Amino acid sequence: MLAVVKIAGQQFTVEKDQTLFVPHLEGKAGDKVELEVLLTDADGKISIGPAVKTKIKAEIVEQVKGDTVIAYKQKRRKGFHKKKGHRTAYTQIKVTGIA
Repeated sequence: MLAVVKIAGQQFTVEKDQTLFVPHLEGKAGDKVELEVLLTDADGKISIGPAVKTKIKAEIVEQVKGDTVIAYKQKRRKGFHKKKGHRTAYTQIKVTGIA
């Protein structure tokens, strides 16, 4: 069974026992979360929108940070330069059930 879920404004395709990285979700490792379902596909039978009665249950595996992204600004011939970096927060989740 396949499902499309919406997490923090982004859509992800998930299956049972799949592990994926999503934008930061509140919670600690081991917490259970329920995801908003947009579409399901069960053996060729597709359900979309309000007709979807499926619930996706997932478990938070860990909270991680992505790679460093450097933002560098410079104005030529002025001696101005600025360097700033950040690391985006992600949550690793494991889909435990599609019911």
